[in-house]
Amino acid sequence: MPLKVAILGRANVGKSTLFNKLVGRRLALVHDTPGVTRDVREAPASINGLEFALLDTAGIEAADKDSLTARMAKHSLSAAGSADICLLMIDGREGVTAADEMVAANLRKLGKTVILIANKCEARNAQMIAHEAWKLGFGEPVTISAEHGLGFSELMDALAPHISAKEETEALEDAEKPLRIAIVGRPNVGKSSLFNRLVGEERALTGPEAGITRDAITMPWDAGGRKILLHDTAGLRRKARVADHQLEKMSVGAALEAVKFSDCVIVLLDATQAFEKQDLTIADLIEREGRSLIYAVNKWDLIDNPAGAVKRFKELADAMLPQITGAPLVGISAKTGQGIERLLPAILESDAAWNTRISTATLNRFLEDALQRHATPAISGRRVRIRYMTQVKARPPTFALFGNQLDSLPDAYARYLANSLRETFSLYGTPIRFAKRTSKNPYAK
Repeated sequence: MPLKVAILGRANVGKSTLFNKLVGRRLALVHDTPGVTRDVREAPASINGLEFALLDTAGIEAADKDSLTARMAKHSLSAAGSADICLLMIDGREGVTAADEMVAANLRKLGKTVILIANKCEARNAQMIAHEAWKLGFGEPVTISAEHGLGFSELMDALAPHISAKEETEALEDAEKPLRIAIVGRPNVGKSSLFNRLVGEERALTGPEAGITRDAITMPWDAGGRKILLHDTAGLRRKARVADHQLEKMSVGAALEAVKFSDCVIVLLDATQAFEKQDLTIADLIEREGRSLIYAVNKWDLIDNPAGAVKRFKELADAMLPQITGAPLVGISAKTGQGIERLLPAILESDAAWNTRISTATLNRFLEDALQRHATPAISGRRVRIRYMTQVKARPPTFALFGNQLDSLPDAYARYLANSLRETFSLYGTPIRFAKRTSKNPYAK
């Protein structure tokens, strides 16, 4: 479930304006007349890539017990009770009022996480007035102008740690679910033999003929107490070699679907013909699908000189597939069982990288060091500026970069950042994504 955020405050401080800005549509009526909003409205919202459920509420005012105003306030506080985070909004131009103090007292009773927001702070002196809000007991206020779209980056910084914590909790819950793994590769590299070896029985038909497996077969694999759903798939030929008849197209389609619904993918290679063009195409497909992967080099028993072979294969993989540098690689023999015990640790390593979450503070310390080691380039006389970064999602790790001229950031510099992230946070075996958020020029017409 997404994080639930409720906007609360007295009437006419700009709650519905902020709600409309964050949901990206004019869902709530906005007017200078106090009390326009009466019901609680919920909609999906996002701010700079962070997604959550947002609640707009009626203004909370002191009133007679049975009055409409009192019932509206009760409804709003009920919504606050169901939320993970409450955004307490005040009017930065007016400072803290007795009504604001009443709302703050009610929120303290609920024991919720509260982020204080001072709205209508487009004027410089309004930000000074807003600091009176310290006395409400919720720390320094985030100063914004909902109408003019100012201060949203600071609001994102305040929300990001809570959204990360929510997703980490959900990740722990997801750990109870089976880990989904697909075995993919060219025809006749030993996928079904490996599948049978791992599940401990002859469930998939094997033989020297290429193309025996047609459908994706799924079996549970209890690997030392860790529940895993293992998918055996049909061999993926080069597109030009896929037979024109419908059956083979369906087999390839089933293999591709298994990749899409997997958490981690084992790319199985033939040790005697490793990293052919089709192997690279398959690995690139998995990277584009955003799945974690490991390389398993099968038929290891057929290598004449295995000493140092793993290192040579890793160097070859990194050179040919730099977008997933450092992916785990294991030499195995599905026929003899050689190296099979090293397969599960490699899978769990890749899966851990795929699920990694890094705090915003840690990321920005990393960014400061990365920029000092290698400054961003200048484009047309102006240096590309990266102000800060945050992680917006995992599976795969996706990072939002904020700054100026980011649309002109060269691919080489993005690769430098990605490789630095891999080395610093051990993000091996997972794709890394960047979302570029270029700041708008406030003086541009």
